[in-house]
Amino acid sequence: MSGEVKRKSIGGLQIGNYVVVEGAACTVTGIQISRPGKHGHAKVRLEAVGIVDGKKRQVLAPGHDEIDVPVIDKRNAQVLSVTDDTANVMDSETYETFDLKIPEELKGSVNEGTIVVYWVILEDRILKQIKTA
Repeated sequence: MSGEVKRKSIGGLQIGNYVVVEGAACTVTGIQISRPGKHGHAKVRLEAVGIVDGKKRQVLAPGHDEIDVPVIDKRNAQVLSVTDDTANVMDSETYETFDLKIPEELKGSVNEGTIVVYWVILEDRILKQIKTA
């Protein structure tokens, strides 16, 4: 799995964008920009929530600084079996098999033979949705 990231200006981010904070992929939930002072730069306070762990994180940086943005690889897989809240899936391109945790909102609708969409973000694989024909 690749931990691909690209750099983006922290001042150009918007709510809903993805960023890497403290080594974790996060969704931006809030942005506050302070006005620049006489000799200073505009400061950006970024609030983000971890995609995998749900932890809140904050970043305070000058608006011209750059921050890592994860490259999200969206892939398809077929569900081979379901055990409790885990689905064993096979990637549609590489035929690699692995387990994915079924998110709360998809429980009950992930069944054997279903095609699902999962994201590869940094070192994590996340089941995102069921693919409809």
